[in-house]
Parts: sequence; C-alpha cells; structure tokens
Amino acid sequence: MNYTVEERYNCVVITLKGNVMGGPDGAELLESLQGLKEQGKTNVVVDLSKVKFMNSSGLGMLISAMTTMRNAGGDLRLANVADRIQSLLVITKLITVFKHYDSVDAAAASFE
Repeated sequence: MNYTVEERYNCVVITLKGNVMGGPDGAELLESLQGLKEQGKTNVVVDLSKVKFMNSSGLGMLISAMTTMRNAGGDLRLANVADRIQSLLVITKLITVFKHYDSVDAAAASFE
C-alpha cells in the first residue's frame, strides 16, 4: 500500500493506493496521523478510489485511524468507496460507523 497526504479545503486528504492490508504500512499511516494530530489537523478524508483490495487488518487500520482523529476532537470520513469495499463495510456493519461520501469534495464539505 502506498498513500499520499495533502491538505485540501479545510481538511487533510489521504489517498490510499493498492492493497490495504494493515501491518507495517498501517503502522506508518497511523504514525502520520499522530503527526497531523499534533499539528491540530484532525479532520481527515480517506480517499479509497485507488484501493484494489482490503482485508480485515486494513479495516482495523481505518478504525484505529478514525478513533485517533475522533479522540483528538476531529473525525475521519471515507470517500470514493468502491463496491467491493462497501460490501466489506456492510458485512462487518462498519458502514454504520464510518461516514462515507461519493467524492472527496463531498466528504470535505461535510466538515463545514
């Protein structure tokens, strides 16, 4: 998994790419989120448009990321959730936990 971090609108947009499998990549992402939190940047949109596959460890990574941001007074929202990942969220009932949007723009606007 690769990812990019950029500040857009009134939040930070993290675009995940490839297979989201947790592990060392997940630890690196959570470290990045800790840095953002320390800078007071706690509104995060995770763009999943370039994710090919996600396993349960990848889901756990997203839950940890969301918890980190919510505990800091912000939130983490999902954008561009592909059908196969949406199915995973529905099966695990996490669809009710994550706020999800059809586009990064819509997710970013939801913070206003």
